[in-house]
Amino acid sequence: MNQDDERGEDHRPRSGASEPGPATPQPTGGPAGDGGGGKPRRSEDPGGGILMGRPFGVPVYVAPSWFLVAALITWVFGDQIERVLPDLGAARYLVSLFFAVAFYASVLVHELAHTIAALRFKLPVRRIQLQFFGGVSEIEKETETPGREFVLAFVGPLLSLVLAGLFYLTLYAVEPGTVPGVLLGGLMISNLIVAVFNLLPGLPLDGGRMLRAVIWKITGKPMSGTVAAAWVGRALAVTVLIGLPLLTRTGLLGNETDDISGMETVTDALLAAILAAIIWTGAGNSLRMARLREHLPDLRARSLTRRAIPVEPATPLSEALRRANEAGARALVVVDGQGAPTGLVRETAIAGVPQHRRPWVAVSTLSQDLTDGMRVPAELTGQPLLDHLRASPASEYLVVEDGGEIYGVLSAADVERAFVRAMARPSS
Repeated sequence: MNQDDERGEDHRPRSGASEPGPATPQPTGGPAGDGGGGKPRRSEDPGGGILMGRPFGVPVYVAPSWFLVAALITWVFGDQIERVLPDLGAARYLVSLFFAVAFYASVLVHELAHTIAALRFKLPVRRIQLQFFGGVSEIEKETETPGREFVLAFVGPLLSLVLAGLFYLTLYAVEPGTVPGVLLGGLMISNLIVAVFNLLPGLPLDGGRMLRAVIWKITGKPMSGTVAAAWVGRALAVTVLIGLPLLTRTGLLGNETDDISGMETVTDALLAAILAAIIWTGAGNSLRMARLREHLPDLRARSLTRRAIPVEPATPLSEALRRANEAGARALVVVDGQGAPTGLVRETAIAGVPQHRRPWVAVSTLSQDLTDGMRVPAELTGQPLLDHLRASPASEYLVVEDGGEIYGVLSAADVERAFVRAMARPSS
């Protein structure tokens, strides 16, 4: 068994470690940008909300927060309809609810544009989620060129502009001052706002990804583009926080300042704070994920692997641990009579056996049977390593050489710690 000194430091794993180093999805699109954050979740994440369908094989979820914003749109737009169509009465809220659903259908089209472009570039899309301030297309891999990055970001706002144009043209086919006219006008304006807002040049908005692509093309460094676009995004967050309430109070948004009540002022300030927080958080998440991608090559199965010794199934735990200590090993691999590995002794199971019982407990009772997914090639590094572990969740993995020889055992907790260190490490 190869036991060279490439393995990492002697880290003790945490029990119940979370998923070791997931993929790094690239959130795109949506009216208020998409702050995909922290460590992404699996595609079948039950926390995604209500599954609405699978267009192009990509699951579409509606988050619970959508119902809150739908109720808010119904209430606000219903009051607007009352000014134009006072004879509708309470039915105006049904019209307003229809507008809320149609508006988010437009957001879904925006996200599907990102999804179709990603699939065309052979980038896997984990899911689409409609949520409080728009939508998220979770793309699992980064584009390979700045040109593709630009196209992938631009298609969403482009589709929103196309929808706005279509609604505008359809207005000529209906009578003004009618329910269809009000709905079409509202959808035209809302899609125009979605397009223009997303074209602002700061992460996590689509315009920020376009700016990132341009700087990436000029400098040849994707990280430089991310840093610049993220800081522009943070500047946008501050501008929204200060500027949106100021525009309302000065009447620059079309409101008469004398008609602005205290409640409207508070609402505008709250809306500005939520938007600013989403943009600021999304920009920070973009920086963190870019830093992770930059340091992903440092994650190597070979360097993170623990030394291991082979033991037969009937070996008492105390004897197996004695042999491991003598060999300087920190893991046990159960082998059959021919020396072929059949299972891994779980570290959490060892910790659960009291010292006085260890001479009477066979290692086979503490082992987990090996599956194909639990065999990790020693040469795996970076994203391929994370993808392999994510596809076959386990607490320990058997690391093997190209010829199938045992190299050692890889603990999910060790990979988790290396993943966290990569996230925290400053960029070069």
